[in-house]
Amino acid sequence: MSAVSGTGDDRRLADIQVIVFDVDGVLTDGKVLIDGQGNEWLRFDIQDGLGMVRGRSFGLRYAIITGRNSPAVRVRARQLDILHIQQGQTDKTAAIERVMEDLDVDASAVAYMGDDVNDLPPMARVGFVCTPADACPEVRDAADLVTGAKGGDGAVREFIERIIAAKGGLGN
Repeated sequence: MSAVSGTGDDRRLADIQVIVFDVDGVLTDGKVLIDGQGNEWLRFDIQDGLGMVRGRSFGLRYAIITGRNSPAVRVRARQLDILHIQQGQTDKTAAIERVMEDLDVDASAVAYMGDDVNDLPPMARVGFVCTPADACPEVRDAADLVTGAKGGDGAVREFIERIIAAKGGLGN
């Protein structure tokens, strides 16, 4: 992992146009609650959502790629106006290629935020990689930036604020 502190890294962050998020462990705390009727419950951080709204005013677009299928993800994505959602993805590399093609963006302008080993292949395809503080060690080692916050607990907001600052905006 390299710290994001030099002007080269700042330029890389300033050039980000699209952030692709994994869900479990990034947009949520990675815990899935299932009630007796089989209903699934996920926890999303409201401040992460506000960070996404703020990021949009700096030209950021978002996509979700996740290995699981969850109605809660569709609902949250709709709330945040995230139009590029790919659930049930066993090949996240192919999924990120589709996102880049659909959004007509070069890999160097794409950031990926994941937390587990199944995120390593798509991480290798993008220009910048961020991971929450509680990601598995292999993913932290492969990341350009490890947030101070955990997944589902402000990590997304922290990353977006770093990008906003690199683009010349005021963070938090």
